[in-house]
Amino acid sequence: MPRPKKWRKVESEPSHDLFKPAGVPKSKLETINLKIEELEAMRLKDIEALSQAECAEKMAISRQTFQLIIDSARKKVAQALLEGKSIHITGGNYTYNICKYECLECHEIFELNYEGDGSCPKCGSSQVKCFKTEAFCRMKCCRFDHTE
Repeated sequence: MPRPKKWRKVESEPSHDLFKPAGVPKSKLETINLKIEELEAMRLKDIEALSQAECAEKMAISRQTFQLIIDSARKKVAQALLEGKSIHITGGNYTYNICKYECLECHEIFELNYEGDGSCPKCGSSQVKCFKTEAFCRMKCCRFDHTE
């Protein structure tokens, strides 16, 4: 069974999601898709000027994963600039918050993004509570509606 893909924490979605070169007819315009977590990696490293370790920590991923993400992002942006392609920022495997939860039935402690379904990965129960609210999410993770 493959390892589940880890959610990449991003601060926010971009206010603009499409960039295109001037003077290229729409019929000849090719598009490169840049994932939202790739843009976040570039923002943290190139704009905020954080170290690789700091960037990885902010995105809640390993340094190796961060390096793979930023390498991919930089390659896509360079290709778009050099070849006159548009950049569409969309999709990816990202979240705004990742928190620790405890299942009230089986007492499993697990990490979950609050955009997820809010159930325990071990027993499937929806009776979960935030295990660590103050450090990462400031109570935003408790937005699951467990009454459904």
